[in-house]
Amino acid sequence: MAATAPEQAGTSAETQPRQPIWLRCEKKPFEHRSALTPTTAKTLLDNNFEVFVERDPQRIFDDAEFEAVGCKLVPNNEWPSAPVEVPIIGLKELPESTDPLPHTHIQFAHCYKQQGGWTDVLRRFQQGKGTLYDLEFLEDPESRRRVAAFGFHAGFAGAAAGALALAAQQKDGGKGVLKGLKPYKNEDAMVAEVSEALESVEGGKNNVKVLVIGALGRCGSGAVDLFRKAGLTEENIVKWDMAETAKGGPFQEILDVDIFVNCIYLSKPIPKFITSEFMAKAGDSRKLAVVVDVSCDTTNPHNPIPIYDINTTFPEPTVAVDTKGVGRRCTVVSIDHLPTLLPREASEQFSADLLPSLLKFPQRTSEPVWTNAEKLFKQKLEEARVDDEKNGIKA
Repeated sequence: MAATAPEQAGTSAETQPRQPIWLRCEKKPFEHRSALTPTTAKTLLDNNFEVFVERDPQRIFDDAEFEAVGCKLVPNNEWPSAPVEVPIIGLKELPESTDPLPHTHIQFAHCYKQQGGWTDVLRRFQQGKGTLYDLEFLEDPESRRRVAAFGFHAGFAGAAAGALALAAQQKDGGKGVLKGLKPYKNEDAMVAEVSEALESVEGGKNNVKVLVIGALGRCGSGAVDLFRKAGLTEENIVKWDMAETAKGGPFQEILDVDIFVNCIYLSKPIPKFITSEFMAKAGDSRKLAVVVDVSCDTTNPHNPIPIYDINTTFPEPTVAVDTKGVGRRCTVVSIDHLPTLLPREASEQFSADLLPSLLKFPQRTSEPVWTNAEKLFKQKLEEARVDDEKNGIKA
């Protein structure tokens, strides 16, 4: 392999061994974000870490930016050959495989809420005796809030995608399709394009009404912020949270807006927000044309928006809803890595929020943010084992 674990710098009270950490490349198509940035990597280096960075032409940060702060560059996708004691950090899930995982991985694994293929992922850790610290479940022990999340930028980018989808849809007699999405240079460029697109819809942007559910959270506040900056009037940005959804759906109010953005964190079964049958029953009175499911619980059996069954992509951002041939056309945006539309800003914010916890990683056997995450991993590992056993699958 191209790199070895750092040499032990000594064992005196003044000099402790350096903590290695390995930033892997991202294999998810069109994923440009990074769990570490040159800025946060430099802070780790200054705090007795050894930072290995895989070369990655897809990452928004150039390899040279990491090299310039003192990181050790290693070949692309070399992490399987890294010493087993070196923890691997990344963002999105690993490519599907049956290879055992012996390393410690810090990443979003999307397997703790019984998503499709969840036992396959956990089985790899079981077989390799590795450990998973899922970024979605790293929590501050006092507030019980996630220590780092892409929520704000997910909501911001999701709202932008929804607005662009609405504008595209109104073309060609209501049959237009959003052709594709690409990362923006910065937030200003995104807002400018969205504002122009909304002005092109029938009646202009003052005629566009949106509903954000989960508006008080990180994700929802991002969606609201985008709509405000793009020029929607405050009265046309309907903001709902737990109080408004407590009565249980389906909700007529969703049908009465042009764009519905779902930003809730699904932790238990809840009544459906909307269904295809509910939409069809409304007929031509339905205004709803675009649904953005930022939460993207596509394969979760309790998904409160069961009007689609696939994750969409940047090349094909929308999927049509089966409205039983009744009423206007409706499409769904269900991209599960929306923040990569603003990869630099999103990465800097997330990595900075994660940094205080990473600095405590050398004490992971005693620091609550890490011990609690490992306890949850072991719990989910056991749940997966039981499920496999029930289905006649051996670890």
